[in-house]
Amino acid sequence: MDTMRERFVTVTSEVLDTDPRLAVVLAEITMDGFRPARQRHPDRVVNVGIREQLLIGVGGGLALTGLRPVMHTFGSFLVERPFEQVKLDFGHQGTGGVLVSAGASYDWPAGGYTHMSPGDVALLDTLDGWTVHVPGHPDEAEALLRHAYADGDRKVYVRLSLQANGSARPVDGSRFRTVREGGRGVVLAVGPTLDGVLAATEGLDVTVLYGTTVRPFDSAGLRAAVGNGPADVVLVEPYLAGTSTAAANDALGDLPHRALGLGVGRAELRRYGTAEEHTAAHGLDPAGLRQRITDFLGVRRETPGAGVRTR
Repeated sequence: MDTMRERFVTVTSEVLDTDPRLAVVLAEITMDGFRPARQRHPDRVVNVGIREQLLIGVGGGLALTGLRPVMHTFGSFLVERPFEQVKLDFGHQGTGGVLVSAGASYDWPAGGYTHMSPGDVALLDTLDGWTVHVPGHPDEAEALLRHAYADGDRKVYVRLSLQANGSARPVDGSRFRTVREGGRGVVLAVGPTLDGVLAATEGLDVTVLYGTTVRPFDSAGLRAAVGNGPADVVLVEPYLAGTSTAAANDALGDLPHRALGLGVGRAELRRYGTAEEHTAAHGLDPAGLRQRITDFLGVRRETPGAGVRTR
């Protein structure tokens, strides 16, 4: 199976051939993959070098000319380093574009903290009007990228990762999907966390929702899963823990509820290790999730499959 990043190259190169509005701006990262497309479209595949602020500035300028810019590099260099340019060149100027990141929170631990971006979605949350897609499989990434490219002049962030679920789910760029139904709580799994959440909640009488578009937050979908309350809600996100807790609280503001946000912790893990070791250290592996979810819900381990209906 190809990776999300490889699928990004394939899909974007194809759309460059068919949509004259699309333009790609790179900062060296993934440039090798786009060399054939650059030969075909030298005016719409631009490499600015290792200049991330310029990456966003050029993208904003292209948007002002009527093009649909796609800007790509590691998340830490795409959202965090040039954040002022993102805020001004798109938000303040009222333009639209597509940010496509690689690296996620800790896909490449050997790159050190400079290449980790657990706070990217939380940072974009300080700005208005951004759509945020977090695919959990290359097929989902393709669908969401195509959706983003055709999404008029909106501001869209597509967060790609080497971590992926074993199979793809249908995605529509807006709603949460019910994967499993239960009666003792709701667990929302975002993007590549789904397989771990399903393993962690096996045998628990809980509803599992799957989200690949987290902004705008699907308040109606969460409320439908919760019912009339009171409710216990756990949000499992592959980036900074608690990023969507406020959105969930707002969605359930008129209902008695408790919400637990699980994700990447704030403490920096200073040993490189592997991505899998980082996942376990942040309590996002099945064992860590199981313990924290059951502690929060106040339930003991149940017979696998009891009270569970899977779709």
